[in-house]
Amino acid sequence: MESVFGMNPQLLGLISLWFGLGYLCGSIPFGILVARVFGLGNLREIGSGNIGATNVLRTGSKPAAAATLLLDALKGTLPVVAALNLADTDMAIAAGFGAFIGHILPIWLGFKGGKGVATYVGILLGFGWPFLVVFGVIWLTLAVSLRYSSLAALLASLAVPAYGFYAGNMKLALALLAMTCIVYLTHRENIIRLIKGEETRIGSKPEPS
Repeated sequence: MESVFGMNPQLLGLISLWFGLGYLCGSIPFGILVARVFGLGNLREIGSGNIGATNVLRTGSKPAAAATLLLDALKGTLPVVAALNLADTDMAIAAGFGAFIGHILPIWLGFKGGKGVATYVGILLGFGWPFLVVFGVIWLTLAVSLRYSSLAALLASLAVPAYGFYAGNMKLALALLAMTCIVYLTHRENIIRLIKGEETRIGSKPEPS
């Protein structure tokens, strides 16, 4: 008996399970937790109120921002690696996508989370260094030359699914393309500022909330 999605119920159940596990992992608000551990106050009341590393950096604590960046990336990497070792690539895609959605729409914070880039990068690491290298090289090149972190991240995230299609990994490429589209949605304010020429460059004062 097949479901309306063309999958048997057992397969659909496994995908849902791994997506749910990834979502719970991705929902952990490390930015808020790190800010508390470092005695930086309520991150929701600082800067943009975002839970990501960029907003943690606005507190003036680079170690706290670095810790948040690492932890937000790992909550994308760990579910993917776990699924790859305990199940298969399809389940890893489900787990990674769940972690990505969890970071952006965390259940613990009323579905108001971060923009997803750090967790996206962590997911790439889980699926293998070539994906991470594609993102990293493009991001670094554009960030250094243009000094727009947001623009570098947007273009780098667009290149990754293109590489996935080139490498013939269609399911992963489609999942990464879906995540890239969501990254563009979470960065819509940055895109508007880029168009207006108002986006803050790297090394300048923090961007407005």
